[in-house]
Amino acid sequence: MSRLSARFAALKAQNRAGLIAYVMAGDPDAETALAIMRAAVAGGADVLELGFPFTDPMADGPTIQAAGLRALKAGTTLKAALDLIARFRAQDQDTPVILMGYANPVESMGAYPFAAALQRAGGDGVILVDLPPEEDRDTRAALSKHGLSLIRLATPTTDAARLPAVLEGVSGFLYYVSMTGVTGVRSVASDAARAAVARLKQHTDLPIAVGFGIRTAEAAAEIARSADAVVVGSALVDEVAQGEAATAPARVERKTQELARAIAAARQVEPKSP
Repeated sequence: MSRLSARFAALKAQNRAGLIAYVMAGDPDAETALAIMRAAVAGGADVLELGFPFTDPMADGPTIQAAGLRALKAGTTLKAALDLIARFRAQDQDTPVILMGYANPVESMGAYPFAAALQRAGGDGVILVDLPPEEDRDTRAALSKHGLSLIRLATPTTDAARLPAVLEGVSGFLYYVSMTGVTGVRSVASDAARAAVARLKQHTDLPIAVGFGIRTAEAAAEIARSADAVVVGSALVDEVAQGEAATAPARVERKTQELARAIAAARQVEPKSP
């Protein structure tokens, strides 16, 4: 059983959603980013989503764009992100780590060399935001050969005709983008997200993770009542940007604890009436 499958099975047995915490590799530097990864897990993150920076991050809002620029300024590359996973994995064999980014750096490395390097580093899968199913056959085959998950995005505009293509070859989980637009700009509409999760579960047995627009513990708890996992990115990256680098891991750990507590309690409390 893969780390992702084992983690989602454990979450299901505990009747709670998971917290997927986003960290930008190399933000503000490699050593601090590694400490932030460890701090997020200490704070209660169930899965880590490690972004690798790219010069044209079309799906990212201002917060994560700024983090990517800081990481690029620090010299962070895809290979540096893979090295970060390897260093994290030396102390943590259990927490799943998935890469999230854009296709260009992976295409430059080559699908098979990338998949082999990700496996060696101890990664568990990848989300490539701008690589549609029609263009990812080589990447899909390479990841499958190395036992890694290809995780795709479904959105509010993914209709019934499009969904089979999105689901083909996916493993680990399906990432539902809760709104159109970029990350971290607007708040998620929990009712719409709940309805979307219910619709997606009619078509797949994969766990459904919901992200984009989830910045508070209250919003995370609302999503956790129906989704299998809650993805939080900008709210954690904000913690990195809002103070000294030396204390960034502690700030991220506190924020992660706040989110994780709310998610863990979400299914134990009846939701408030409208």
